Amino acid sequence: MNASNAISAYRKQIERELFDHVIPFWERHSPDPEHGGYFNCLDRDGKVYDTRKHIWLQGRQAWMFSTLYRTVEQKKEWLDMAASGIRFLRDHAIREDGRVWFALTADGRPVHIQRKIFSECFYTMALAGYAHATGESRYLREAEEQLERVWEWSKDLAKVGRPVLEGQTPSQALAIPMILLNLIEEVTLGEGGKYRAEIDECIRRMLLHVHPDRQLVFETVAPDGSFIDDPDGRFLNPGHAIEAGWFLQHWAQRRGDRELAETAADMVRWSFRSGWDSEHGGIYYFLDSEGYSPVPLEWSMKLWWPHCEAMYAHLLNYKLFGRESDWQAFAQVTDYSFAHFPDHEHGEWYGYLDRRGNVTHRFKGGPYKGCFHVPRALWLCWNTLREMEVS
Repeated sequence: MNASNAISAYRKQIERELFDHVIPFWERHSPDPEHGGYFNCLDRDGKVYDTRKHIWLQGRQAWMFSTLYRTVEQKKEWLDMAASGIRFLRDHAIREDGRVWFALTADGRPVHIQRKIFSECFYTMALAGYAHATGESRYLREAEEQLERVWEWSKDLAKVGRPVLEGQTPSQALAIPMILLNLIEEVTLGEGGKYRAEIDECIRRMLLHVHPDRQLVFETVAPDGSFIDDPDGRFLNPGHAIEAGWFLQHWAQRRGDRELAETAADMVRWSFRSGWDSEHGGIYYFLDSEGYSPVPLEWSMKLWWPHCEAMYAHLLNYKLFGRESDWQAFAQVTDYSFAHFPDHEHGEWYGYLDRRGNVTHRFKGGPYKGCFHVPRALWLCWNTLREMEVS
């Protein structure tokens, strides 16, 4: 099969998966007609097994349907779905101080709050996505106000209940600058605008995690970017590093920064190479950079979201750089993903496999898996492949 035919074949496969199997699953099973928002704990067939609503996933799903409405087709059903999530979030998820709950009851009563900023991030993402879909500026203003709060909290996590303790090793995590960089992209639709200094700071901090001498991207580093020789410092999260790579790549392309573009592409390539299980296939969840057994017991599992991130990141690399190795990596991870994760009997994807690729959890949605990584990756790949078909 020549390259042109392969691009079209993958585009058709991904198009069918997104619009025939994934999005319809969430349309059928997730809406809560009584209280609004979405049930996100859904069994294999879509049956609700836990009525609690997790705000990461409420926000992500509202963003996803807003984005489909804005970029694919202005279907009233998609906008109504997004609006239901936005109403539930604004009515129940946010406190007077701007903190956002992690989990609520079906009718919106608080269950749990994290000592992290990610619920706030996905609340902001939802508002921004809905604002761009509808053109209603009040939601964008609210998203900008929330982004300002999150930025301040990110500089001092004691403000969200995580003080620095005496025995802690000074460190910084990749998760915070990468999610803030993506959040600015969603709030501004990539324009950046008044956030230039914040974008620069996110990029600076993310690059501290990139160690070209070892061709590794570390999840946790010292404040100056140096290696920390303990289980946290040796911790590799290939999926996160790959996702961070394409976040950076988007800004490198907007800025015309060739050096940053090459670094972002290498983050994807290195992390995929070190993370791929050469014996059984698939991307390991976690690794230890020095070859020790990773502390998390689930380290060898194959999860849906790293594979989703790798599909898009490698395809983007190929589109930008034209390297055959990037295309082969895209095909490798896409073929593995389609062979193991989709469930065409009931729709959507399984999320959790053992090392050998066997399904370990039959549910399609849980406290951390919802309507986001699968449809976002498929949507991004579909758009990219369509652009490549006509170029």
